[in-house]
Formats: sequence, structure tokens, C-alpha cells
Amino acid sequence: MDFDFTSREQAFRQEVRSWLRSHLPRDLSLGEFAFSRADREHVDRLRAWQRTLYEGGWVGLNWPVEYGGRGASIVEQIIFYEELARAQAPPPVNRGALSMLGPTLMEHGTEAQIRRYLPKILTAEEIWCQGFSEPNAGSDLANLQCRAALDGDSFVVTGQKVWTSLAHVADWGFFLVRTDPSASKHKGITFLLVDMRSPGVTVRPLKQMTGEAEFNEVFLDNVKVPVANVVGRVNEGWQVAITTLSYERDLLTFIRNVSLRMAMDRLVALAKKIERNGGSAAGDPVIRQRLVALLIEEKCLQLNGYRSLTRLLRGQAPGPEGSTSKLAWSRVDQELAELATEILGPASQLTGGARAVDGGQWASNCLLARASTIRAGTSEILKNILAERVLGLPKD
Repeated sequence: MDFDFTSREQAFRQEVRSWLRSHLPRDLSLGEFAFSRADREHVDRLRAWQRTLYEGGWVGLNWPVEYGGRGASIVEQIIFYEELARAQAPPPVNRGALSMLGPTLMEHGTEAQIRRYLPKILTAEEIWCQGFSEPNAGSDLANLQCRAALDGDSFVVTGQKVWTSLAHVADWGFFLVRTDPSASKHKGITFLLVDMRSPGVTVRPLKQMTGEAEFNEVFLDNVKVPVANVVGRVNEGWQVAITTLSYERDLLTFIRNVSLRMAMDRLVALAKKIERNGGSAAGDPVIRQRLVALLIEEKCLQLNGYRSLTRLLRGQAPGPEGSTSKLAWSRVDQELAELATEILGPASQLTGGARAVDGGQWASNCLLARASTIRAGTSEILKNILAERVLGLPKD
């Protein structure tokens, strides 16, 4: 593999870097590390930032021009995210819709759906949430029980979703529902677009141990959804969902790595400033060794992502790199949080006040990292996937 970027890609990187220097507000320069998507005010500011990015031509970079994108390559899309990390700038707040729903609609949606939804995804005029997981259908997604019964030209939806990020601020959601209870497990599922302001939709925020509530329970009580909001065909939503999830394992892998790099850079900078035994924490040989080990692991994650990128550029389907990267990322994210706690000492427990470092974000980051081995695919499930599909071991 050639790890060098072409002269055109290098020029694109400089274009992104120059634009960010001119347009990134100073109070957003800590990116998602300092901005909570649980806070409505913060979400509104991030929504405005996405609008600024859109007006600059940076949102939906790799979307086709006919769908409102720039027609850029996926390499340029990744360069853009890398430069966001370098500038400590937040990514688009509507990134789930940009990275998953948008491409899914391009592949499976009707022309009416494409015209209606894609423009407002790009501008963040409409924020989306993903209604897949349920209390008994998390890792085993096909076990979902949320029902939808056809009633004239609408489906009537009843059930519950959980771990629904951004549902408390979302305008719309893309949901999986069971439309044929008699069908086999992976059959009889339909992909629906649900207006979150519909009568019968109740969103209950789930408070995390960080004190925030970024994700939610969603209850649907006889919610009417027009048949026109079906993506793909009725009872064939599982294949649509596979498309959506493949995009989640694709570009969002790079977004996670970018977020990790942002936190790594800030921790190294803090280690150089914090006093320890008459010098800086970074001067402690044990701390320095652990920092370097994490930097190496972060670089390995980046290179593994590039390996996945190479497959995509060759027209091949995503391989096991996505599961490998997620599994490794979970561990590195938790190790970084633990090291930050040791470097900051008692200050790592402060969530606010004059002595809190970075406004208390390190305390929140440490608590949030405990979920890294669960969210976006549990480590246990990922190990089973790698064991069965890569190593060829017997099924669990």
C-alpha cells in the first residue's frame, strides 16, 4: 500500500486547513471533546456549525453532486476529518444521518424521499436519530419486537427503542419495525422514517453516570407512519439495515479514530504542563512510556483504517477491519481515560469549578469511556464475529 497522498490530495488538505483557520470560532476549538450532544444549547450551536460547514462546501463531501454533495473521493472525506481533528474542531452534529441514512436513501430510497430528506440532512435543519436497538434486541438486532400494522395508507407502530442517541433533539428517526410477526427472524422487518413529533412518540432521556443524557428510551404508542415513509420494500428492511450498518462500520470508524486522536493530543499537551516530582508529568519515564504506547496504538488504528479504505477504493466489500478496529479502539479509549486520571490526579474527578481541567471534560470522558466496550457493538460480539468469520472457528 502507498501511504503517501497525491499532490491533489495534499492540495485539498491545505484547502481544508486554510478554511478552518478562517472560519472555526474560537469557542468551538475544543470540538466534541468539550461539547455535549446531551445539551440542547450545545446541539443548537453544533447545528449552526454544520450549517457553516455546509455553506463552505464541506458537508456531504463524498456525496454525489446530484444529491447536494461535492462528489469528492472518500480519501478526501477522510482528510477532512483528519484536519478537523488537527484543528480540534467538532465534526457535523448530524453525522449519523450523513454517514448512514443519506447513503442508504441514495441506494434504496424513492426519488421523493431523496428530494425531501437529503437537503435538510446536509444543512442540519433536521436532526436524525437511529431507532434500531430495543431492550431485547441490542447485539441481537434481528430479535426486535417493535410492531407495525398496516392500516389503510399508514402503518400503526407500537413498541420501544432504547440507547437512541440524540432522540431528545431529533426531528426524525430511521426505525426498524416488525411488520410480519409470523415470518422468520430476519424476515418481516421494515425500515421506516418516523417523524419524532408524531402523536404517540414519547422520548425519555437516560441519565448516564456522567450526569448527562445523550441517549434515550423511545416509546411508540399507536404512532401513525405513512406507507410513503417505507425505505425499500415492506418486510425486506433487513437488507436495507445491512446497508446502513455497513456505512456505520465504514466512515464512522474514521470518525471514532479522529475523536481518539483529539483526546490524545490534548492529553500529551496537558502532561507537558502538569507538574510531577519537580518536572512535568511527561518527563516521568513511566508516564512517557505509556503515552508513547497509546500513540503507537492510535497510529495502528489509523493504519488499519487505511487498510479498510484500500479495499473500498478497489471496489471490494468492507472486510473484518471494521470489527477489528472497533474492538481495539474500545480498549485504547479506556486505557487513555485511565492514564488521564493518573496524570491529572485528584483534579481528574472535578466536573466543574475553577480547578477543573478543561471545564471538567476529563472527568466526563473517563466515565463515558466505560461504555466504549458496549456501544456500537459489544466487545464480546465483535470477538465472536472475528472468531467465526476470520478465524473459521465453530459458532458459539
